[in-house]
Amino acid sequence: MDFLDIGDKSVFFYILIFLLAIAAAQCLSVGSLFFFKRSGSRKANAFYGLLLIAFGLTLLHNILDFAGVYEYFPGVKFLPLYYTLAFPTLLFYHVKLSLYPAYELRWTDVKHFMLPVFQFLFFLGLFFMPVAFKSQWGRSFYNPFYGAFEQFLYLSTFVAYLYFSHRYIRAKRLELRRKRSPELKKVLYLRTLIRVLFFLFVIHFVFVVTDFVCYEFLNINLRSVKPYVALGMLSFAALAFWLGTYGFQVLFWGRKVFGRKG
Repeated sequence: MDFLDIGDKSVFFYILIFLLAIAAAQCLSVGSLFFFKRSGSRKANAFYGLLLIAFGLTLLHNILDFAGVYEYFPGVKFLPLYYTLAFPTLLFYHVKLSLYPAYELRWTDVKHFMLPVFQFLFFLGLFFMPVAFKSQWGRSFYNPFYGAFEQFLYLSTFVAYLYFSHRYIRAKRLELRRKRSPELKKVLYLRTLIRVLFFLFVIHFVFVVTDFVCYEFLNINLRSVKPYVALGMLSFAALAFWLGTYGFQVLFWGRKVFGRKG
């Protein structure tokens, strides 16, 4: 037996699960603390907390899927833990409300939440379906669960909202530079968040697009290639880890930057 094997699993399998679990625990714990954060905008804190929790739950889904839990226990398939379409909206509103804490949500903002709500309701409804029905849902193009269309929406909206967030940050930075305002530090914090996130997302983007192209045009299912799946999951975990690390810094060292009141 290979010294890297433990039963039917390798040491690398357990290392990957361990890394994903750390990232998930970090997101869930730090995200929960944002609801108790008093400094800064409470609304912005709530959106960032939800963003981290959404990432943490999606990581938990990835762990269960990679570990084969859904195969061993098909009754828990489509457990509503998958929130990829919520990431862009939650991130964007955190940035917007951090820059403009007096902004009040309006009915016109509802359109930004339609895709995340639909995704959640889809999984919730499908989760309560009979196992025989759920097993029929495969990797079809329009399947909101891992389907190519869902992946397209995930990637395109993430890129779009990163761009919108950057535009808000850039406009606010130019405004504060003219006024020589001390709030400029807060804007620079947010700019760092978006810039690093964009760099990590480009890496993750490549993995997702390569998987799509190979599956749809070359009839190659890269999700059956464990090393590729592991690297793709690590690219996603890197996004989560950066968001969690940034959140931890803001919670414990960003009070002077983000202020005591929102």
